[in-house]
Amino acid sequence: MLEIVYRDESIVVINKPAGMLVHRSSVAPGETVFAVQRLRDQIGMKVHPVHRLDRPTSGILVFTLNVETLKALQAQFTERMVEKVYWAVGRGYVNGQGTIDYPLRREVDPYSNSEAEGSQSAVTHFQCLAQAELPIATGRYPTSRYSWVELRPETGRKHQLRRHMAHLRHPIVGDTQHGVGEHNRLFRETFGVHRLLLHAQRFSFIHPSTGERITLIAGLDEPFHKALTKTRLIRTNGILSSTR
Repeated sequence: MLEIVYRDESIVVINKPAGMLVHRSSVAPGETVFAVQRLRDQIGMKVHPVHRLDRPTSGILVFTLNVETLKALQAQFTERMVEKVYWAVGRGYVNGQGTIDYPLRREVDPYSNSEAEGSQSAVTHFQCLAQAELPIATGRYPTSRYSWVELRPETGRKHQLRRHMAHLRHPIVGDTQHGVGEHNRLFRETFGVHRLLLHAQRFSFIHPSTGERITLIAGLDEPFHKALTKTRLIRTNGILSSTR
């Protein structure tokens, strides 16, 4: 059963689990579970995804129940009227706050026949929420350092947050493509956390029907929460539940 964060006559928002595809993809031809079909079956209505989340990323995923609302919300994404906030755990100490303005080369589906051409502008704002040091050696270092980071993307390039964090040399823990294997392995073997530690925590958009700005928050799943508590990046369990 998918967790529904918000629903009205034209919009449904879920807290997508990590590891679930939004819809069918040639990247995973053997996969049989998709958010689109699961939500459609759950509420008994056709749904239209407004945007995408990578398979390993959890959090806010917005659907509409009609094409008119779909077009209106997609226009807000295009015009950067949607405010998006993600949480991530990165390797090392991310200090303070700042902006990553670093163009990203286009990434294409490896199963398609198209070729990537040129780069696209990409901007992400970041702020460190907490830092922690573990008495566990990794590589040539006697300890392991991590940061809990808030990320606010201005643009929506493929794997933007993962690639920008890697560009900062603070790759997201659990990222098997852009991350560092020894840190991913530490979280798997020490804490039993096997997922990418990236979560779409908060989205804000203007409701096409009412003109009201809607702000939605998706709570963390147990593995992500475990990663924060076991590393002592947080010392409370008060951020698990989803709220509006």
